[in-house]
Amino acid sequence: MERRNFMQAVLAGTAATGLMHAGAAAAADSAPVAGGERAYMAGLLQQMAEPVLSNMAQGKLKKNFPLELSPTWDGRDPGVAYLECFGRLIAGAAPWLALPDDGTAEGKTRHRLQQLALQSYTNSVDPKNPDYLLWKGPGQTLVDSAYFTNAMMRAPKALWEPLDKITKQRIIAEIKSLRRIEPPYINWLLFAAMNEAWLLSIGEEADPLRMNLAIRKINEWYVGDGWIKDGESFHFDYYCSYVMYPMLLEILEVLVRCKGPFWNAKPEELLAQALQRTQRYCEHLERFISPTGTYPPIGRSLTYRTAVFQPLGLLAWRKQLPASLPAGQVRAALHAVHQTVWSGPSNFTRDGFLNIGFVGHHPELGDWYSNNGSMYIASEGFLSLGLPENDAYWTAPSQDWTQKLAYSGRQFPKDYPVKY
Repeated sequence: MERRNFMQAVLAGTAATGLMHAGAAAAADSAPVAGGERAYMAGLLQQMAEPVLSNMAQGKLKKNFPLELSPTWDGRDPGVAYLECFGRLIAGAAPWLALPDDGTAEGKTRHRLQQLALQSYTNSVDPKNPDYLLWKGPGQTLVDSAYFTNAMMRAPKALWEPLDKITKQRIIAEIKSLRRIEPPYINWLLFAAMNEAWLLSIGEEADPLRMNLAIRKINEWYVGDGWIKDGESFHFDYYCSYVMYPMLLEILEVLVRCKGPFWNAKPEELLAQALQRTQRYCEHLERFISPTGTYPPIGRSLTYRTAVFQPLGLLAWRKQLPASLPAGQVRAALHAVHQTVWSGPSNFTRDGFLNIGFVGHHPELGDWYSNNGSMYIASEGFLSLGLPENDAYWTAPSQDWTQKLAYSGRQFPKDYPVKY
């Protein structure tokens, strides 16, 4: 079948409707039947992905995605929003899209969205396509290129290997060209390192200095008990969730797997240490979740919504949750969070795109770098969907989480700081 006709068939797929309806049905039930939690999450992720991927696969994202900029926007080229939108969305969706095809409604939807994602990747680096992204743009391009490559690193067989040779060459060239951007000494060091780790993972020339510098600085900024500073000053926010721990872990994993060089240290030991610290941070995240699924609205970038819980989803997907956090407990707590955050329809525009907000539409909460494309990092809260529906994470009995136990007068575990 010609590529054009194939894409028309993909865009005409109807499995999506049933999946989104399943998610909506689960959302209406505060105590869903077995499997309802997964259906709800899959429906939400599809709701985020559908308008973005269906438009971008046709080269129409820039045309049909109306930009919303923060009231304090700093004046940079707003075209960065489209790379933010696609790159961040696909990073969170990648584990789900990587699951094997099957005949279920969810499986058919996944396959269709994966095909749309592949065409979107192709369009994103084709200079003749209307949706060619802002690769020659400002420093922000480096940030979101890292989510773009992180997705391919998380799902190489679904999102990298099927791409045609020309598209692969174009992606590699665009990513290498971003070495022109010098990252400031904050979390941005990890964005440069992520791109290099991805290049290393596919056998391309990678710059070890960019990886090694980021790893060493992040470890220098560790303040203890699972928390990392973002640069020289400590900020009480969720950047350990948005960037620090997920990217540090995944960069180190590639370094270990590919036997990349690292100055005067053993990447295996650093990886083990980073995992321990991530697990401790996840214990804090779980304790932040109230009996009703709320969590502290603290710090910058609060409009990233469920990206706050990316480390919990990442460790669940990788079967690396600490013993203190059973799967049924984490799943139940995160389901409560998703219901609380996504219960209101005003999180999305009338056209189905995410807008700036927290629980609903709140443009005033946007930071000077925020646009509605930035909001698609919320998909990072859905990484556990990379586990198949028969995995123990989904089938284990639900368990009450820490605050739910504590505020109902039941026993709950004490909490102590760690020294690693």
